[in-house]
Amino acid sequence: MGEQARWTRARLGRCGPPLDLLTASFRRHVYAPHAHDEYTIGVCVGGSEIIDYRGGHIRTGPGTIVVLEPGEMHTGGPGNPTDGYAYRALYAEPSLLADGTLGGLPHFREPLVDDPALAEALRTAHTRLSACPDPLEAESVLPWVLTALARRHSTARPLADRIPGADAIARTVRDRLADELTDPPSLALLATDLGLSRYQLLRAFRTTMGIPPYAWLAQHRVTKARYLLESGLRPAEVAALVGFADQAHLTRWFRRVLGVTPAAYRNSVQDGPGPGGRHSAA
Repeated sequence: MGEQARWTRARLGRCGPPLDLLTASFRRHVYAPHAHDEYTIGVCVGGSEIIDYRGGHIRTGPGTIVVLEPGEMHTGGPGNPTDGYAYRALYAEPSLLADGTLGGLPHFREPLVDDPALAEALRTAHTRLSACPDPLEAESVLPWVLTALARRHSTARPLADRIPGADAIARTVRDRLADELTDPPSLALLATDLGLSRYQLLRAFRTTMGIPPYAWLAQHRVTKARYLLESGLRPAEVAALVGFADQAHLTRWFRRVLGVTPAAYRNSVQDGPGPGGRHSAA
């Protein structure tokens, strides 16, 4: 484990606010005392870190979540002389944790959170967004996970889960995303238009469609991409036409949905018999 730190900036929706992600791995590094304006939410992925916080010491281990509140001074360093420590952290504006709760900003009496499922969700979201910070994916996933953190482990009271008219809300959001395929609107804007919070919109959509908005849009893009590949366009051309960031982004989703790469799919439909294939009847 060496001394490494990499920052990635994601954006919460088109033209939305930024959110910074840190991927860190240290053997000896010790942070000077400092504070952040945002909630600092980290997941330990290796070794152990000792953090000075609120007059005491916190010791992390793999799978633990740490929540440091805005303005709280803290430091951090290796938990022992040999193992070092590695973690994934994100820096969330306070409103992101308050979207699905009542009673002001969430307060975390205990900075260490033991919630394996939530830790895995945070780690997975961090890894995927660090690799490809898609704005709609960031806005679909991070507010949802951060609201779950606040609802489960802070003093804030949760909003009611039932969203009246959820089916109609989901259909409206679905249609807007389909209509603006290559440059989808932000969920915050859609929520404002519908008189909802972003969390309420996400809950209505996930309850009705079974998946978050970015996943629905990605699958819709894959469907559109199939027709363009069948017409003979190359994967790099298709990626831009259906709104993926690049060919690699298209390939990742194409494999998730159909199990093959776009190039392999294009070759198979062009070489085979039937509509679009090279051996189809003239």
